[in-house]
Amino acid sequence: MLSFKEIISVSLVLFSVIDILGSIPVIIDLKKKTGYIESEKATLAAGIIMVVFLLLGDSILHLFGLDAASFAIAGALVIFFLGLEMVLGIHFFRGEQASQAGSIVPLAFPLIAGAGTMTTILSLRAEYSQWNILIGIALNLVFIYFVLKASSWIEKKLGKAGADVLRKVFGVILLAIAVKLFKTNIGIL
Repeated sequence: MLSFKEIISVSLVLFSVIDILGSIPVIIDLKKKTGYIESEKATLAAGIIMVVFLLLGDSILHLFGLDAASFAIAGALVIFFLGLEMVLGIHFFRGEQASQAGSIVPLAFPLIAGAGTMTTILSLRAEYSQWNILIGIALNLVFIYFVLKASSWIEKKLGKAGADVLRKVFGVILLAIAVKLFKTNIGIL
């Protein structure tokens, strides 16, 4: 049954976990590496990942003999390496790979629809109606699309120095998020 209150709750929870505004430095960094961000492709891929995980998440993890904690730790490691790239300028994701799939890896997955988002979706499923979660995902995808589309404008407003500072600061934040995800889930194993 559709509930406006549930839709708002789900949307706000996903908005805070996805944190697309906090990912702006990563988006700008990826854009510099690849020359472009395919907003439509990234949004669609993230949406498909989230919906499939909503519908089949537990089954997919069990098929591979995984639990949500192991999945979250793997996502934490990817986010950790992204943070290291931003802070230290070391490149783990090579330019050739990024130019072929820059909108999917690491943007759509794991940045937008990563381990945190997927485990949150599994948790939301226990509390809220599936339709309300789907609408919450759709609302977040609309916002994500507009942020991705506006990344060039945001980059121009920040300037090179502003973008560099923001990239370093959010790199440290990504490292902290990765450590928290790792710390939270290592005890569960």
